[in-house]
Amino acid sequence: MSAAEEHREIAGAFTGRVIGTTDWDVPAPVEGWVARDVVRHLVTWFPGFLSSGTGITLPTGPSVDDDPVGAWRAHADGVQAVLDDPETASKVLSNPHIGQMPLEQAISRIYTADVFMHTWDLARATGQDERLDPERCAQMYEGMLPMDEMLRSSGQYGPRVPVPADADAQTKLLAFIGRDPEWAPSAG
Repeated sequence: MSAAEEHREIAGAFTGRVIGTTDWDVPAPVEGWVARDVVRHLVTWFPGFLSSGTGITLPTGPSVDDDPVGAWRAHADGVQAVLDDPETASKVLSNPHIGQMPLEQAISRIYTADVFMHTWDLARATGQDERLDPERCAQMYEGMLPMDEMLRSSGQYGPRVPVPADADAQTKLLAFIGRDPEWAPSAG
């Protein structure tokens, strides 16, 4: 699957959860976040990362505070346009932490993977379908294991949550990135 196809599929699944959200202020699994903050995170960190590493500026949409659905759609459409552009195949992203990487690969490994994982956060917070592709979960988990120390020291992942050795791939991935797979919004 190409990076463009992968993003179209994963961002599409996230879009479904965004559209299905009826309360943007419910707590989310990331400490201190509400559902709106899951969208805010994705639409705020990536444009700067992309611009500083490539000079590409994504179009901006409405504010997440005013219109989280519109903000997400504008952002996801902008990323998709970058990936659908034939010129992207020849572009490189430069970053002081990861060095140089083909742009499509950087978007896939760093950004699209983040959208995939945050799909669970939004779905769990809002009571929607939280099942993630088990094959992708297993691949991501196995790929992240050797980078455990580096990922943890980045500050982007919480402490690993213990789960049984025979847990399914989604549970292992969520626990690895610091999510409690049993997390539920507090009542009241």
